[in-house]
Amino acid sequence: MGELAKGLIQSEDGQIRCNWHDEKSDYRTYHDMEWGLPQDDDQKLFEKICLEGFQSGLSWLTILRKRENFRAGFADFDFHKVAKFDENDIERLVQDAGIIRHRGKIKSTINNAARAIEMVEREGSLGNWFWSWEAEANAGRGPIANTNDVPGSTEVSTKISKELKKRGWSFVGPTTVYAFMQAMGIVNDHIVGCYCREQIEQARAGFTRP
Repeated sequence: MGELAKGLIQSEDGQIRCNWHDEKSDYRTYHDMEWGLPQDDDQKLFEKICLEGFQSGLSWLTILRKRENFRAGFADFDFHKVAKFDENDIERLVQDAGIIRHRGKIKSTINNAARAIEMVEREGSLGNWFWSWEAEANAGRGPIANTNDVPGSTEVSTKISKELKKRGWSFVGPTTVYAFMQAMGIVNDHIVGCYCREQIEQARAGFTRP
């Protein structure tokens, strides 16, 4: 086998993967089984965008390892329930050592739950609205050849961020939005040579857009 592209690693199981999982088993499972897989379930989309907001300034591994605690604290990210959270819930969550106890991000999640309800009422579903950006997000994009090709944000993530903010969402900057786009499968940023890339392409090809 020749030299691997920058950003790839061959794991002990022989598979070639993006190297950002750093061979940590839980992180690698997320890379292999979830990251980039197309998703249109509204509750799961809400979870993803909220957790990306919590991740800002931290490592994703930190968030991933606290995800079950986040789910417990935020009613499994059922945004209809979260939108009803009050000051008592905010204080409960600020005291919850199992999550990221950032008051602003906690309040943002409650706010964004109400905005998600509004989006469903206006657009039919969160999936309808977010997937409507797919064609523009992929226009002119080539495959990701190495880590230098992976952007931190794009023109489209900036547009989505601005539109979300106009609709009252918070903690949805362009970088957070792009990480969300990667996670939910609007773009496939597995590096060429990573065994998951082709699996994601096949999943995207068979995916029924909302």
